[in-house]
Amino acid sequence: MIASDLHVSFGAVKALAGLSLTADEGQVTALLGPNGAGKTTFIRCCTALVRPAAGELTIFGSRPGDPALLPRIGLMPQATGAWSGVQAGELLRYLAGLYASPQPVDPLIDLLGIRAFERTPYRRLSGGQQQAVNLAGALVGRPSLVILDEPTAGLDPRARRLTWDVVRAARDAGVAVVLTTHDMAEAETLADLVHIVDGGRVQITGTVADLTDGGTLEDAYLHYTTGADR
Repeated sequence: MIASDLHVSFGAVKALAGLSLTADEGQVTALLGPNGAGKTTFIRCCTALVRPAAGELTIFGSRPGDPALLPRIGLMPQATGAWSGVQAGELLRYLAGLYASPQPVDPLIDLLGIRAFERTPYRRLSGGQQQAVNLAGALVGRPSLVILDEPTAGLDPRARRLTWDVVRAARDAGVAVVLTTHDMAEAETLADLVHIVDGGRVQITGTVADLTDGGTLEDAYLHYTTGADR
């Protein structure tokens, strides 16, 4: 993925103001930044829900929205209301049916601990259970790029570690993983490359080692962000 000088405005609000970044296959790329920094707008650009007014975004050489590109992207949103009435297992089997060569659903259900609630409607699941189903839904199509928007928010420590293991496995299989998180420990553990975003642009990019030289990742985050909503 290559994003170059992206600009997006919603009325007077500049959501992206020259954002440029890269995310490579076989790496976890973390986007860190305060609420309103532009991370969610960037994700929407990647999934063609928002089209930049200026700049260029290519994913595997294609522009977002290209029908040939869509099966190669898996998205785990922070929340979804569209699946509220369907059972968890039924949902995953439906999603698998949309792809030519999906992952087998039952091993994925077992891996993510979904078996105990696979017959429960999505709307009745706990937040952590919904997160597990969302992660499975992002991975079931064997994507080349998976975008995880705060995948462990609200999870207990055991579920968080399991999610980390799944993310590592995807990375090791050659998938490009884009991860947004407010959890500095998560970014330090998983990220091969970190982009700190604020004001609709990347303020600094580096490995965890680059950004924590003589300090912590939280120190770098606080130094390069203002915390002002945009």
